[in-house]
Amino acid sequence: MTPNKLHKIGIIGGSGLDDPKLLNNIKQVVIKTPYGLPSDNLVTGQLASREVVILARHGKKHTIPPTQIPFRANIWALHKLGCDVILATTACGSLKTKFKPGQIVFLDQCIDFTKLRPLTFFDKHQVVHTPMAEPFDKKLRKQLIKLAKKLKLSHHPKGTMITIEGPRFSTQAESLMFKKWGADLINMSTIPEVTLANEIGIPYQSIAMVTDYDCWKKNEIPVTFEMILKTMHQNADKVKRLLIEFVATY
Repeated sequence: MTPNKLHKIGIIGGSGLDDPKLLNNIKQVVIKTPYGLPSDNLVTGQLASREVVILARHGKKHTIPPTQIPFRANIWALHKLGCDVILATTACGSLKTKFKPGQIVFLDQCIDFTKLRPLTFFDKHQVVHTPMAEPFDKKLRKQLIKLAKKLKLSHHPKGTMITIEGPRFSTQAESLMFKKWGADLINMSTIPEVTLANEIGIPYQSIAMVTDYDCWKKNEIPVTFEMILKTMHQNADKVKRLLIEFVATY
């Protein structure tokens, strides 16, 4: 990839991964969109001499539940600020034994099991059918995999994420059903974020951090929010190192 090709890199931070201290020359930006206000002020600055925009998906104090996240306003705001790509960090549960807590997964597929969210920018006056056969960006994923190998991070080069509505976690029956459907991982935020990025034409790639085994696995404690935060805090440095390396080399 050619250095200096991009103008700005957008980073959507999940739990524990929306740290503005990553940047220099920090500015808070308030943007109004046709879809309301984003989750919080956008934080702009420089990282490795590149322009970066960080947005806290759930708000800086993690006060916005999954269904109420203003996904359309978030993606629109990043587009308005000129972001050419979006990297999205997310905590997730594992539905397969090989995806272990503490590991990073670079998603290549997703399944939508949400029920209450606006899923498109085009819900008035126009119908747009966006291709979604390959929802995540191959070039971004390839670069991230290369860097994860360089940094010796335990990772998986691909995985399928199912997004549920939340804020509750799955029942055991649901968790076992999602496994049978072919999902590898489960969270509450990939949909419609990736869909909207595709609609607006911004390459998007998720960096998923496995925190738990949901509730399907015998002899494992069912997932709790406290469990997610603990694992994320223990492993957030891995993803921060990866983000810093990506911005410096993309």
